[in-house]
Amino acid sequence: AVEETELLQKLYHLLEAKGFQTRMERVELLQDVCKTSPQLISTNIAQIFDYFVLRISDSHKEVKQRVLDVLAEITGALKDALNTVIIGLVEGITKSLNSKDPRVCGA
Repeated sequence: AVEETELLQKLYHLLEAKGFQTRMERVELLQDVCKTSPQLISTNIAQIFDYFVLRISDSHKEVKQRVLDVLAEITGALKDALNTVIIGLVEGITKSLNSKDPRVCGA
């Protein structure tokens, strides 16, 4: 339980990091945790996705693109747990569709 709490705190703080490379790394960490411990993410999805949704609207297009790619990959692992955060996800994704960067729109 202590390890899980530490991992969650790391995800929370690093998803809101100032440097775009750190934010990208943490999005990838979230992806890894979803693969290895989907139940941990599902149980704490509201808190985690409060930060994750912010990354969908990230000011750095590479972060935004990576977040959308990761979201597509983790959707299957999280399944019904996403029900509680779907509105925020749809809003963030909709904003990304208006991006001028074709890679972001494609993601």
